[in-house]
Amino acid sequence: MPASLGFGRIFDVLKQRNYGLFTLGNSVSLIGTWMQRIASGWLAWTLTESAGWVGAIAFADLAPCILIGPMAGAAADRWDRLNVMKLGQWLGLLQALLLAALFMTGHLSIWPLFLITLFNGFVTGGLQPFRLAITPRLVDKEWLSTAIAINSVTFNLARFVGPAAAGLMIAVGGMGITFALNALSFMVFALMLSLLKMERRPPAASGKSFFVDMVIGLKHAFTMPGVNALILQLMVSGICVRPVLELLPGWAARAFNGTSSDFAALTSAFGVGAILGGLWLAARNSARGLARIVIGANIAMCTILLLFALSTELWMALLLATLTGAAMVAAAVSGQTLTQILVPDELRGRVLSVMGLVMRGSPAIGALIIGIASDHYGMRIPLIVGVSLQLILMFYYVAHFARFRSLLEDRL
Repeated sequence: MPASLGFGRIFDVLKQRNYGLFTLGNSVSLIGTWMQRIASGWLAWTLTESAGWVGAIAFADLAPCILIGPMAGAAADRWDRLNVMKLGQWLGLLQALLLAALFMTGHLSIWPLFLITLFNGFVTGGLQPFRLAITPRLVDKEWLSTAIAINSVTFNLARFVGPAAAGLMIAVGGMGITFALNALSFMVFALMLSLLKMERRPPAASGKSFFVDMVIGLKHAFTMPGVNALILQLMVSGICVRPVLELLPGWAARAFNGTSSDFAALTSAFGVGAILGGLWLAARNSARGLARIVIGANIAMCTILLLFALSTELWMALLLATLTGAAMVAAAVSGQTLTQILVPDELRGRVLSVMGLVMRGSPAIGALIIGIASDHYGMRIPLIVGVSLQLILMFYYVAHFARFRSLLEDRL
């Protein structure tokens, strides 16, 4: 049983060998990933000066999970999750090395950047169900909510460290060095995965075809009461609100007349807030109350982003970005924690693949739509419209909160 409450829980979980090694490797890999995202986004902007192209690069990074996500979820319930993750690190290494080589030889134009980003999007989208579904194998059930929150903290710590490191590397050594360092980060994660000592559990044979298993997972995700409501709010938020992160190069350059350093600062500000939000959730010792946090954090996020859209000074935008990051992560991690707990293990990979599909795919669609709209109407108006749509959904959930909470928390 957990021996401590509060922030002591975080250290207790990290002391568990498998989870500690996984988190170390994952953290390094995520920092490299964010370095590459910053370099790719800024390179797309410098090559084209188009928010539409920046949105297209974000689309290439995020959208492939729409195609591969359900299949990868079915695979995560059939295949060895650890071995697939190891393979994914080597594929990520190859694409990062290719980007570095093309940039250093002067051959990295916008279309090669788009295509390589698209390939990496398929790799990342395919790995996501495996990454999400492996967490319950690394810790006991009573530690699961803390472990999921720590996963979010590491992701958002990387969102803070990665852009800062990328800004430094771009200024000192160029984007090619940034891509090369990402390749190195994949090697580190592959090494950590090789050190894990996990009991081999052959996947339960369902007796059904791969396609039927995939359909069952999709049906379960969209019909399970409570979980389907979480997925809906993630989808609306991803399309209407989350693209503000993918379009930060345009915000930095157009809205605040900034440089790549200002872009990195904005990205880091979102990351700092997200770390704080994740740490707060990790310190909680119960999943009860998370339904209220999902709705309250979404409303707070939207309110703060309305102020962000109206801000004209960079210092004010940095403060609001920090608050937004905290609220955004509080909402997302609370929803993912409830889903992980409620879904049975034999369906976990497939249901989480749908959640991962929504988390990555809807921002891809939103970045493309809002990026094109931003080229025509400026950066501010599309964000205000998107935030308003998300608020309408959240107020509907508030009006039906008793049922929403009952569906998610009565089975805890």
